[in-house]
Amino acid sequence: MVVVGLGYVGLPLTVAFDDAGLDVAGFDVDDRRIGTLESGTDPTGDLGDEAIAESGVQFTTDVSALRGTDYVIVAVPTPVDDLENPNLAYVESAGKAIGEQILPRTTVILESTVYPGATREILAPQIEEHSGLTCGDDFYVGYSPERMVPGDDEHGLRDVVKIVSGQNEEVLEDVASLYETIIDAGVHRAPEIEVAEAAKCIENIQRDLNIALVNELAIACNNLGLDTHDVLDAAGTKWNFHDYQPGLVGGHCIPVDPFFMIYEAERNGFTPKLIETGREVNEYMPEHVAELTLRGLNDCGKVLRDSTVLVLGMAYKPGVGDIRSSVVGSTIEKLQSYGVDVVGYDPYAEDDAMREEFGIDVQAKLSFQDVDGVLLATPHESFLEIDYTEAAHRMTDDPLVVDVMGELNGRLAEHEEVTYERV
Repeated sequence: MVVVGLGYVGLPLTVAFDDAGLDVAGFDVDDRRIGTLESGTDPTGDLGDEAIAESGVQFTTDVSALRGTDYVIVAVPTPVDDLENPNLAYVESAGKAIGEQILPRTTVILESTVYPGATREILAPQIEEHSGLTCGDDFYVGYSPERMVPGDDEHGLRDVVKIVSGQNEEVLEDVASLYETIIDAGVHRAPEIEVAEAAKCIENIQRDLNIALVNELAIACNNLGLDTHDVLDAAGTKWNFHDYQPGLVGGHCIPVDPFFMIYEAERNGFTPKLIETGREVNEYMPEHVAELTLRGLNDCGKVLRDSTVLVLGMAYKPGVGDIRSSVVGSTIEKLQSYGVDVVGYDPYAEDDAMREEFGIDVQAKLSFQDVDGVLLATPHESFLEIDYTEAAHRMTDDPLVVDVMGELNGRLAEHEEVTYERV
């Protein structure tokens, strides 16, 4: 078996199949990543260095590793372009590389998020074009979307039911049997590849819409002078109320996957307006957080151009250091446009990477000295353990704390020395 793409999705797959006793190679075009893996270091931080060092996986940039293998699993990025249309260039590139090496009887399984129909329309034709083989006769395709949650020990690769699909019943059963060797939670056999592709999109669309609902509620409540979390707490006493909290929606899935469904739906004559509106609300949220912070600074008597705001948490979610899809950058830009000096701190992310990504000063060691406001953007667990009363003594007079996700549970709401706001 060969896994193509050794990021947060592909790397756990290679190690899991190796642990299951398969002969596994991990292929990636990134020389530096392969060098890191060969040295026994986990570049994602999810598996740990020991798991990499002890694995029998052959990590390589040599495309010839694809020749003669029974299975190829493709786990490459599938972003959207500037027009928010799916960019499947990495899938096409993987298909070309596979096609140039593939031998008959190989099964190719795509794990990347795509629009319904892309496995048959994009990946399979690329392999056919560059191999001279025919899909369904000489090689086979399947689709099994990744569903694990990076940084979440309870929802790793083995712990989440795996959706599997194949171009016919025989391929489906073969793919199901393959994944059953590594998935403790079991597999779900989708009747068609397109069903599995659509299921992956709708999982994150559902979350996007639910978060958009409470984000829109938060904006409305802020304008009405109501505490959003008090409203949600009260509504949550009903047995069938769903628990969602307002916040910034970043990452590689929730902000991206809706556009795959929008794209394919519009190609087939239907515009999913609710999905589009949900995206619009969540894309506006970073600006709303900035406006809430600016108003808070004004209420504290601060001069904006002389104010310093410390942003706690630059990663897109708690417990991880991935800043590539963090939306806090839009909040920072809005603050800077009013002359506010922004400083960042995140114990999980690399300081140099944060400086380059967000264009701000970054603290190597957390300090509240002379800070006018704190913006708790990503609530890493260590941030929830901070004594904000003590921190306020190091900040300037009449300091501000903005708690984006409300994770401080309002414990600063009655603090006499701090103005506390939560979205």
